[in-house]
This record gives sequence, C-alpha cells and structure tokens, in this order.
Amino acid sequence: MTKRDRTFIHPLYFYYNEADRYALSNGFLMEMSYVEELSPLDEVEIENLEWRIALPSETHRQKVRQISAVGMPFTEEILEGERVAVFKFDRLHAKERRIFGWKALLEVRAIKYQLSPRDVERIPQLSPEFEAKYLADNDNLAMDSEIVRSAAKAAIGSETNVLRQLLSIRNFVYDRLSYGIRPHIDTPDIVLRRGIGSCGEYVGVLLALARLNGIACRTIGRYKCPAFADRKDVPMEPDFNHVWLEFYIPGFGWVPMESNPDDIQERGPYPLRFFMGLAWYHVEIGKGIRFQSLKSNGEPLNKEEVSVGTLAINHVRFTILEELPAVSR
Repeated sequence: MTKRDRTFIHPLYFYYNEADRYALSNGFLMEMSYVEELSPLDEVEIENLEWRIALPSETHRQKVRQISAVGMPFTEEILEGERVAVFKFDRLHAKERRIFGWKALLEVRAIKYQLSPRDVERIPQLSPEFEAKYLADNDNLAMDSEIVRSAAKAAIGSETNVLRQLLSIRNFVYDRLSYGIRPHIDTPDIVLRRGIGSCGEYVGVLLALARLNGIACRTIGRYKCPAFADRKDVPMEPDFNHVWLEFYIPGFGWVPMESNPDDIQERGPYPLRFFMGLAWYHVEIGKGIRFQSLKSNGEPLNKEEVSVGTLAINHVRFTILEELPAVSR
C-alpha cells in the first residue's frame, strides 16, 4: 500500500452491467488541464507547425462533459476514433513564449471487467486488419531479438487460453523486472537484460510478449490523478506520466491491464485488482495513438532533430470537484 499521512474511509457503491460484463464503482467529477509552456532549449525556427495533443477518451468508465482551449484556440481532428487538438503556428522561433493546451471536465469511475477463462474459450480469430495493426512491431519492440522471442515462449508455456496467457505474461514480466524511473525508454531486449524498467518499459515488454503470442494489444494512458479523494477543490499535480495497455478479445472488445503498479513484492503472489480493471484516478487519453506529435509543412518532424521535450515544458493539474452519484442503471 502507498504510505500516506492519513487514510480516507468511504462507502463503496457499485453497479454491474450484465450485458457488457463490467462493474462500475465510486467516481468523481474532476477538472484536468494539460498545458505546454514554450521554452525552446536550442535555436529553432519551424515554419507552418502543427502541434497535435490527444484529448481525453470516452469509455465505459470515463465521460467527457466539456473541453476548452487554454492560451490559444485549436481545431479538432478525429484520429482512429480518438479526439485530437491541433494547434497551428505560422512560424515558431526560439524567442517565442506562450502557453497553450486544453482543460477538460471529466466524470471518472473505477471499472472491473467480469470475464473468466471459460468465457473466452471459443473466441473468433483476429481479423487480418487487427493482425496487421496490433501484432506488428511498430513501436521499437525488438520483437525479432532472441531474448524477446525466448521470453515470449517461456512466458506462456503450454497455455492456450487468452486470459491465462495474459496473466502468465504479466506475472513473468513482474518476476523478471524491478521498477525504476528512467530518463528515457529503452527497447524490450535491453530492458530484459537490465532487469529494471519504468512503467513505459514494462508496457513495451508486455506488448512485445503478448503480440508474439498472437494477442492484439495497444498502449493507453496518460496520467493518474493523485489518489486523494478527500481533497476537493485543491489543484494537484501528478508526480509523472503513466502508461498501461489494453488487450483485445475477439467477439468482446478491448480490456485494460495495468503495467506495473501490482509488482509490489518479489515473486508474487500478485494482485488482480488492475487485471481487467482501472481505478477512478486513471485518466484515459488517446487510445492507441501518440499523445503528441509535430508536423511542419504537412510532414512529421524528425524527433532526433526537434522534439516536444526540447520545445516546451508541460504542466498538468487535477482538481476533484465533487463525488458522482451512485450509478443506478
């Protein structure tokens, strides 16, 4: 358990959606803001810059009441079903200073999907489109390296059930890795050799092992509200960003799986609270797409030459406004 200076004890309310096989529990109305402060580290001049930032998603557990611009207006695009804010600059130069971003009013609840291995014994095959998109090494996953391929085989053994496979992969990764904050994300082969990884590196290893075993999956995140449900109307800042993953069950849909918060003791046993579940403080932004991207004159910018991190400083704030009423239907 997280060490705290106080404990919040509160009644638990929940609602079970039998048709879609998930349960919702307590939730909150919160305001989240994401703002970039332009502060280029190097001399830079970019013509016709388009700066894209993903917006919060609509899910079973998260509803977007309102989104507004901060600092400068944006246009909105839909990318793979997700909303994206597009900020446009005619010319960005090193001495330019401004802030820009978005503010969202969100309803967030805890969710837990109610599926057992028996429920997924006879699922359909993945479609060719899903295989091409969600089984590919399209994010530097080192899936052709020997150490990653060997780990993928060892992780599931002879298991054939998709839920048991995912749980075996998760436990295998928890056994092999210890958590550590890193300045950048290395590829899964390096992480497995090192034995220490950040949440993003845990996700990379989980993605690689799952995809090599034919399980479609994608990343999701991007932040967690500080878990102080009793601190209403107080702006709070998360310590760092966070990512986890979703895996796809043909015939059912996408299901969440946390990357590393349950890796709390050596060799387990590991809890199941975030296997097919998320807490109220998880905020889902940009499912399966990049959180931010840059284009100049319509072409993607090479991140080795210029990146978001070298152009701006981000500011993230959460304010819990009120508790949501219990779900009745």
